[in-house]
Amino acid sequence: MGTHAAEDFASLAKRIPPVVRFGASSWNYPGWRGLVYHRTYEGRGAPARMLEEYAAFPLFRTIGIDSSFYAPPTDEVLRSYAERLPPGFPCVSKVWNQITVHTFSKAQDAARAGKVNPDFLSPEVFLEAVYQPYQTHFADHSGPFVFEFQAIGRGSGPGPSEFADRLDRFFSALPREGQYAVETRNEEFLTPMYFAVLREHGVAHVFNSWTRMPAIGDQLDLPGSVSGPFIVARALLRPGRTYDEAVDAFAPYDRILEPNPELRRDLLRLIDTAGQTRIPAYLLVNNRAEGSSPLTVAEVARMLPEPIA
Repeated sequence: MGTHAAEDFASLAKRIPPVVRFGASSWNYPGWRGLVYHRTYEGRGAPARMLEEYAAFPLFRTIGIDSSFYAPPTDEVLRSYAERLPPGFPCVSKVWNQITVHTFSKAQDAARAGKVNPDFLSPEVFLEAVYQPYQTHFADHSGPFVFEFQAIGRGSGPGPSEFADRLDRFFSALPREGQYAVETRNEEFLTPMYFAVLREHGVAHVFNSWTRMPAIGDQLDLPGSVSGPFIVARALLRPGRTYDEAVDAFAPYDRILEPNPELRRDLLRLIDTAGQTRIPAYLLVNNRAEGSSPLTVAEVARMLPEPIA
């Protein structure tokens, strides 16, 4: 991308309201070279150095740390990220799935397949393995923690009422000053009780575009869906498409291959909602939504009015 393109991104960024923070779901994408990255990254410490240049891209004002879903970041990793990020740049971190898996699948842990996870929604495990290390090493950049609950099959885990009850007990045991958000992949869990529990604890529902979930706009239409003092959205996949299909279709993520007007309109609605309610919005856009996260954000920004001079 040339200088003109860089200037275009900077002018588009001025259209995004200050209360809205766009970002990607992760940042280690070689296909973004010439778009987001202009240096070569190799060897130990490359992810942290890439994060530094990522944060300088005009359209990105947050980032999703997805790797933390598979294991909590080490103290060293948290410190390396903190050293590279500019002031006022919060990150949205997935919580370790040891806390959000109810029953282990063969893919998650062959040795424990079919067994109930004793650490499911354990406040003690979350506080010790996730919350305290972030407070110690990453407090200045710690934004919302996202508890991602992958699809729970009927009969293999809690139903809608029990799920809401478990969330109620869990969040009752966490520090109130933390920022928390829940992403469920079960449409039937989106009940009035679920939203009431989140609202009681100041927890955000994550508006997520996923294979077997309603569109983000349909979730936004549900009463009480803006449940927290901030908004979190993750534009991941077009509903009906699997993750593997999207990877095959869109890599290496250097261009938009499948524009999704409905998703863009839904993101605009979230921007408008954030403005009307005067609460922050963290809007994460995945490469697999249209083919290239930074370019999708650019197209959404292009739909916003130009700032008044």
